[in-house]
Amino acid sequence: MSKAPPLRLGVNVDHVATLRNARGGNHPDPVRAALAAIEAGADGITAHLREDRRHIRDTDMARLKEAISRPLNFEMAATEEMLRIALATRPHAACLVPERRLEVTTEGGLDVVGQRAALEPFIAALNDAGIRVSLFIAADPAQIEMAAKLRAPVIEIHTGAWCDAVTAGETARAESEWRRIVAGAALARSAGLEVHGGHGLDYATAEKIAGLPQVVELNIGYFMIGEALFVGLAETVRQMRAAMARGREAAGAA
Repeated sequence: MSKAPPLRLGVNVDHVATLRNARGGNHPDPVRAALAAIEAGADGITAHLREDRRHIRDTDMARLKEAISRPLNFEMAATEEMLRIALATRPHAACLVPERRLEVTTEGGLDVVGQRAALEPFIAALNDAGIRVSLFIAADPAQIEMAAKLRAPVIEIHTGAWCDAVTAGETARAESEWRRIVAGAALARSAGLEVHGGHGLDYATAEKIAGLPQVVELNIGYFMIGEALFVGLAETVRQMRAAMARGREAAGAA
């Protein structure tokens, strides 16, 4: 069995900004959190600039790009406004996600099959600018195959349904969702796509998905920022990296 490639950790700092925005002002600073996460071992930083600016602000994206030494992953809806900002910011990567104004968090993956015509020019523009495009999609064969046709080099599998089922103790649903992720990761890799995962991951689920050799990056935010309230962000990053390493090593030994 060939050795699985290294597994990267991207830390999402959106909810540091959520806490800041609860009182206004500049504290706590998501850029400071990003620098602390990188110092503790994060491979990159993710931030989602939403249409309503409920957490990350335009100035945060510019400051993150200027301040951090690791890749910046710009989560964005496929709108002309966000495309302009992404092209001006020039992050390492742009992850196209679905976005609805009333949702609490991103609900489900992007429908690349149904939105092919709308997404194609956004993907092309980002590709042409040298920004690595990722599509945040469910582990569905039709969505994965369309992502490959659209020349998006990366997909990020939406792991939320699986994580929710695990948290709720719904064993049968969790197992069904897990089988979808396993099959989706294998299909995506066979189609030449780089495979990431994210949404709802905690130490236990990150350790499990780290065992999939096709997955090369996990992007995790809400759980880590919550844990950081109790043990600090640096310790949370270290514990998450340790969980991911255990999962990778266990799969390699199997």
